[in-house]
Amino acid sequence: MRSGLAVVTTLVLVGALLLSPGAGAQDRPPEPGVEAGVAPGAGVPDPRPGTAFADPEVAKLQRTADEVQRELGELAGRIRETRDEVNAAADRLRRARAERAAADAAVAEQQRAVDEFSRAVFTARGRPGELRVLLTAGNPRDLLDGTSMLHHLRAEQDQRLGAALRRQRDAVAAEEAAAGAERSATERKAELERRTGDATNRADAVAAELRGPIGAADAAVVAQQRAQQERNRATADNWRAYLDRLADAGITPPPAAALRDPARLPAGLSAVPGPDGAPQPGVAQRSVTGQRLLVLPKETIAAVSAAVEALGRPFVPDRGGEGPVAYSCDGLVRSVFGGAGLPLPAPAGEQFAVSRPVPAGAARPGDLVFVGPERYGVQSVGIVLDERTMLAADARLAGVVVTDLPAGDTVLGFARPALGTRPAEPVPERAEGEPHWRCGGVQLPPRPDAPERAVGAWGGYPNGLIPAAALCPIGVGAHRLRCDAAQTFQEMSRAFAATFGRPLCVTDSYRTFPAQVDLYRRKPSLAAVPGTSNHGWGLAVDLCGGAESFGTPEHGWLVANAGAFGWTHPGWARQGGGREEPWHWEFIG
Repeated sequence: MRSGLAVVTTLVLVGALLLSPGAGAQDRPPEPGVEAGVAPGAGVPDPRPGTAFADPEVAKLQRTADEVQRELGELAGRIRETRDEVNAAADRLRRARAERAAADAAVAEQQRAVDEFSRAVFTARGRPGELRVLLTAGNPRDLLDGTSMLHHLRAEQDQRLGAALRRQRDAVAAEEAAAGAERSATERKAELERRTGDATNRADAVAAELRGPIGAADAAVVAQQRAQQERNRATADNWRAYLDRLADAGITPPPAAALRDPARLPAGLSAVPGPDGAPQPGVAQRSVTGQRLLVLPKETIAAVSAAVEALGRPFVPDRGGEGPVAYSCDGLVRSVFGGAGLPLPAPAGEQFAVSRPVPAGAARPGDLVFVGPERYGVQSVGIVLDERTMLAADARLAGVVVTDLPAGDTVLGFARPALGTRPAEPVPERAEGEPHWRCGGVQLPPRPDAPERAVGAWGGYPNGLIPAAALCPIGVGAHRLRCDAAQTFQEMSRAFAATFGRPLCVTDSYRTFPAQVDLYRRKPSLAAVPGTSNHGWGLAVDLCGGAESFGTPEHGWLVANAGAFGWTHPGWARQGGGREEPWHWEFIG
């Protein structure tokens, strides 16, 4: 039943500049693939350890890609800061020039007032001057009042003119300072443009260098999938051959209850000795043409048969993946054994807590193996097939697969569902600070800075290099998403159709890494840095048919109802969010 499995793939994260976009998304059509992605200078978007990937070679290439992206991300951050300085300096200069113009106008206005006053005093047009006041004053009081008024008017005009001149001097000084800052900013802008060119050239060079690895990665993923399919097929054939041997021997598998007491087995069956020589409960054997044939309970046979039928179905990381389209590791176990009449709890930890254990050397097909190590807690569960292999919904291989049994301290224990359940016993819990492993892969927690956004990395493949077999159709064209996202999207689309008479319109869904590179090269100011897009995780869609614009009934319906299906419009894409993209929606579960 054992067959080879090799995974050779790569993660290539390439970026150059993430330019500041303009607004006005409300009135423009959806741009396929446009997404904010990861901001310049942000951390590496895939923090999973190398062991989370399906092959050590993947982890090695992941580290190289991390270094490339970190360097480009830091450069993009510095470029953005310098661009902000240039814009701020230019804005200060514009304001200083406007103030200088206003100060010049104020001085000119006050000078006109002074000139007008002077003409009124010294021309002979009957306007009051000091001599006229002296000659026409009827009494000393009139004389004093007249000269006082003239001195007051002069002082007031002098004061206004002086204030205007001081404002002008301040404005000139501010303009000179702003001009100096603008010249300095212009010099920095020249440096910015040089670095922008360098970064762009570097990105182009890296992209060119990685064209080969990208192609090799795609080919390797296809080869790995084919090898896995062959291993799955061989296992399914072996299982069917075992069932045929039972039928040919005329053996009808007894119910689990009939095999729990090895001292009272059905006629024709004998006990199976364990590692210590004592008879094992829950299984039996029968001699057929001189060979011993293992006899499993009918419930166990039904459960394993259902699991074999699920081989090749996609993996989903969250609890509740109980099929029939896609499975999580504990969801698969709960589904097939529950369907066979041996109910189990949902989470793997609870399954381990209530399952009746068997010694490692006594494990038989249909038993469960619980996977650690202890510092990760009960992070996975599989169905034993033989002494070397198990069947599991595996995160790293992104599907229901036949894979090797774990060894060493990775094995927490074995259990036999056919023996029924027991009162819950304590089980290992994840140690503080350890990553959250689930079903063989690291499950990233929600981002504290953006809990409404899709988590991102999942499974054992890099962003944009997820095999098609690990994704599910959404019922619109050839579009595919991670399976839980695809299922809920179809539910949301049906609800949308009940209101509008048509399903949701989609322009973009899962996007491969090569497609991300191509889009980024064509629209660097709009697209995500390659390898950072939630489209590359199969967790995002771009919509059309009215949903691409703010203020439409279609967009309003999504705002009101998408959350009930696990979908959200991320904050950065909302009106006033900085990157207005009404068409972009993400799955958060």
